[in-house]
Amino acid sequence: MAVKVYVVYYSMYGHVAKLAEEIKKGASSVEGVEVKIWQVPETLSEEVLGKMGAPPRSDAPVIAPQELAEADGVLFGFPTRFGMMAAQMKAFFDATGGLWREQSLAGKPAGVFFSTGTQGGGQETTPLTAVTQLAHHGMVFVPVGYTFGAKMFDMAAVHGGSPYGAGTFAGDGSRWPSEVELEHAFHQGKYFAGITKKLKGAASA
Repeated sequence: MAVKVYVVYYSMYGHVAKLAEEIKKGASSVEGVEVKIWQVPETLSEEVLGKMGAPPRSDAPVIAPQELAEADGVLFGFPTRFGMMAAQMKAFFDATGGLWREQSLAGKPAGVFFSTGTQGGGQETTPLTAVTQLAHHGMVFVPVGYTFGAKMFDMAAVHGGSPYGAGTFAGDGSRWPSEVELEHAFHQGKYFAGITKKLKGAASA
């Protein structure tokens, strides 16, 4: 039976969506892993989004909270708002009360990836504060650590990401994920899928 990894994200301007696609590629490279990308519901009106200059949403299906229970592992992606996850992702987590009541997600591995405007804009605080959501569900947080290797220490060029997960800097919105940031995202997807596969194998042994 295939190992199911869900990549669940919110992306207003497309930066997190770009990371999500690369994470999917990485996770899909692991034999026996089936990956599906989802986006969470939008909470803002079309009028407000238009005033904010947001482009049309991607064609990724919108996930309902109860569908999380079908996954063997979940990677959550979101932009930051003042050093924490965007309200749209928080609203989605707030709607998972039924899953929390049954502890339907307990024991499932989970990881995070993110986008911030600046270097000091939350590359650590955004994922760190997100861990509380995972803890209350009893999920097993799988950080990427420094498994990406030497490129995490490269000071020659600006790049997002941290031991918590892959990340990018959006700047004023015109900067898109760099080659290194996309490589980090691919690595995280592959690494996470491998861990999820091991955990599922151990559980069924």
